[in-house]
Amino acid sequence: MSWINLSALWKIVVFGLIAGAGLPALFAVGITSLARGPRAARTAGADSDVLVGGSVVGAAIAVLCFLIVLAAIGWGIYEVYQIGHPATHK
Repeated sequence: MSWINLSALWKIVVFGLIAGAGLPALFAVGITSLARGPRAARTAGADSDVLVGGSVVGAAIAVLCFLIVLAAIGWGIYEVYQIGHPATHK
């Protein structure tokens, strides 16, 4: 099967799994970690300053997940820009 480049095919499949399924899964982990942790037993009114929600560790995990997803998006935009604007060599 010399007409199929198995090395390139393997790289495409792995990158597709990471970018295609991995980033949305990482985003879902971030969203889930925001919801985890201790919750306030009472409900806060509209004019209250009480924080009702997850834990600080969950928020830190969510921030890390979201930063990785944003970095991947930024890298993708940069690569698309580089394709359309190649470096000129004089």
